[in-house]
Amino acid sequence: MSYLTFHLVFTLPPIVVLALTLPRPLAGQGGPRARYGIPLIALIAFVYTTPWDNFLVANEVWSYGPERVLATIGYVPVEEYAFFLLQTTLTGLLLYHLLARVNPPLPDKTAPHRRVRHVGAGVFLALSALGAALLVSGWTSGRYAGLILIWAGPVIAALWAFGGNVAWQMPGVFLAAVLAPTVYLWCADAIALRAGTWHIAEPTSLGAGLLGLPVEEAGFFLMTNLMVVLGLLLWLFSERAAGHPLARPLLASAERLLASAERLSPQRF
Repeated sequence: MSYLTFHLVFTLPPIVVLALTLPRPLAGQGGPRARYGIPLIALIAFVYTTPWDNFLVANEVWSYGPERVLATIGYVPVEEYAFFLLQTTLTGLLLYHLLARVNPPLPDKTAPHRRVRHVGAGVFLALSALGAALLVSGWTSGRYAGLILIWAGPVIAALWAFGGNVAWQMPGVFLAAVLAPTVYLWCADAIALRAGTWHIAEPTSLGAGLLGLPVEEAGFFLMTNLMVVLGLLLWLFSERAAGHPLARPLLASAERLLASAERLSPQRF
């Protein structure tokens, strides 16, 4: 199976279905904030993931057959770059569906969720430290796991520290938006691995886990979907995030940009 075929079978069809059936108003609230959310998070994901994924391929952590891809930019197939955008879009559209259809109560930033935010951030910082330890140890089999944890852990820790209360107060939507695309992509990834679309190097992996996937692949999709869902929730409900004071200047700048966009954009959605 070629990488393009993988997208034609597994990523593009659900995106089309979700996009065509997307309820209005977008994400249950409409306006520029909802319209720009998925493109913004997709752009951030693309920029953040590109150098990391090129490093993985350059160091033979994963590979692909040249006959399976259309072309490469740097070390990475063009279809892989597309995957950065398509996965973000798939998960984001599902979150928008859930927010519009379930219509959860708006998060309350004044609720006492400091412990929730601190404990959650601490867990992901600990995972980041574990990733660093795996890399520093020189243990070859832990290399892929270490690279995933050190790359994703700090981002999730920061998102959770800033606005974990938002996700905590809508647990059904949050868990469904993370777990549904994660399990779906686990299955798709397992099929692609068996079909030879790409290959995970055995020497740098801990080995097979759930659904026959390397445990790192399972962790990768879980952590990337956590980043997408948390990022979108904080963009959509940033004024309701309990946030650390150090984040307030950044939030204020984002709010000013959003206010400008709202003045310029027609309220159609």
